[in-house]
Amino acid sequence: MFPRMVSPRFLALAGTVVLWASAFPAIRVGIDGLGVAALSFLRIVIAAVALLLVAPLAKVRLPRRRDLPMIALCGITGITAYQVLLNWGEVEVAAGTASLLIAIAPVFSVLLGSLFLKERLSRNIILGSIVAIAGAAAVSLAKGVGGFTVSALIVLAAAMFQGVYHFATKPLLRHYTGLEVATYAMVAGTVFALPLVPATWQAALDVPADALASALYLGLLPSALGFVIWAYAVARLPLATSTAALYLVPPVALVISFVWLGEVPHLVELVGGAVSVAGVILINRRKQAQRPSALEGGRPPNAIPGRHAAARRVSTR
Repeated sequence: MFPRMVSPRFLALAGTVVLWASAFPAIRVGIDGLGVAALSFLRIVIAAVALLLVAPLAKVRLPRRRDLPMIALCGITGITAYQVLLNWGEVEVAAGTASLLIAIAPVFSVLLGSLFLKERLSRNIILGSIVAIAGAAAVSLAKGVGGFTVSALIVLAAAMFQGVYHFATKPLLRHYTGLEVATYAMVAGTVFALPLVPATWQAALDVPADALASALYLGLLPSALGFVIWAYAVARLPLATSTAALYLVPPVALVISFVWLGEVPHLVELVGGAVSVAGVILINRRKQAQRPSALEGGRPPNAIPGRHAAARRVSTR
């Protein structure tokens, strides 16, 4: 049992959880010195360059021309909009709280799938969505003794765009690996983030060392390495195992935020976060019960959907 848990695939899965969870407190550090626009652009462009360097070694193919519009949609929603909105929301929302709110992204992806891909909207999906949204509402209203912040809505908007991203990756993942889709989306996201260059230039003229280190960390580790080792893990592990591991991201983010930033979540936030995760689990249990494994379905194992598509997804996160 012990050798199995320390195998490369399980280490890759555990590393993915820790890296993605650590991104939330790292954002808080980077925002203080760089601001929302500069941190967003630097993280995206650093990740894109890193993934492009890895691409030849990973045998990443060039995308087909007819897939470029969908890749553009993935880039502008799951990369550019997601990063900007999450960073903006974390100006006021605690890192651990943001991780709890982002956890409901699968709800949006499932609902979009039912609307546009004609996926069946079962009773469990409806119930799970209601539960998850109720939990997110509790987290959003949990500041102090029930105060409300617009920043929580901004983080929820980031979760919505991430849900759109994972919905948009579904047709792409029929022809490309998860790593390829993540690479395409990151490059497209960089293009859409170019309007942030002037603000990035101004911020970079006098950037504190810890903020710059945070941007490098976010781009190289959670965004780039995280997707590489995630693609490695999901290609070698059962879908249920990969999915279950991703439920650990919010609690791990809470622990890291406490150790790194000294953040102590409100009890209502913890309860609301647990309710949201329970709703996502309810949705995903239905999907796993109906969906054959990647190998049984004849699809290459490395074409299993990325971060939240497997749990519910890509980078970008």
